[in-house]
Amino acid sequence: MVKEIRVYFEGDNALRKGFNNFLKSEIDLARQRDLRFNLISGGSTAETIKDFMTAARTHTDAINIVLIDSDKPDNGNLIAEVKQRASWDTEAGAEIQDEQIHFMVQVMESWFLADRNALKKYYGQGFREGQLPGNQNVERISKSDVVNGLAKATRNTAKKKYHKTRHAPDLLSSLDIDKVCSNAPSCNRLFHSLRSLIISNA
Repeated sequence: MVKEIRVYFEGDNALRKGFNNFLKSEIDLARQRDLRFNLISGGSTAETIKDFMTAARTHTDAINIVLIDSDKPDNGNLIAEVKQRASWDTEAGAEIQDEQIHFMVQVMESWFLADRNALKKYYGQGFREGQLPGNQNVERISKSDVVNGLAKATRNTAKKKYHKTRHAPDLLSSLDIDKVCSNAPSCNRLFHSLRSLIISNA
């Protein structure tokens, strides 16, 4: 019997607050259905996948989900590549469904570019939106262009240059979820999968 949802996300534990607010609608739904919802920081991509692998074997009464940066465009093979990299041992009880593997394409910060109004509001005076990559298809913007664009756009603000652990939790909390899901298919897939898994397993 499923008792909880466990989401293993790539990044520092400081991001937990931001993800908690970002995923609030699904967390609330899970709790309404008597399911615990736990967000667990994994650090690097490799460490996050390893923790997820362990959970698949040890937390068999939970829906275990992994959320990592893709670091590249979605070529249609991302899930298969993660499964191959992780070398799933199905005989040990780790039967993984595609719906349990999720990506921030190409990086978490790509989702910030999907809601530029949130960036402008957060950074305020001195924010230079024109320094952000112009491509509205945020998942096609390279990781380096996302990171460099954010650094250039924010360096003259009172909050100074974008800093992942200092700024990202508040930015995640301020995003318009509908806007991000519309502009980032990977985000839309995450929310859709979470809702489906919660409803079907509660």
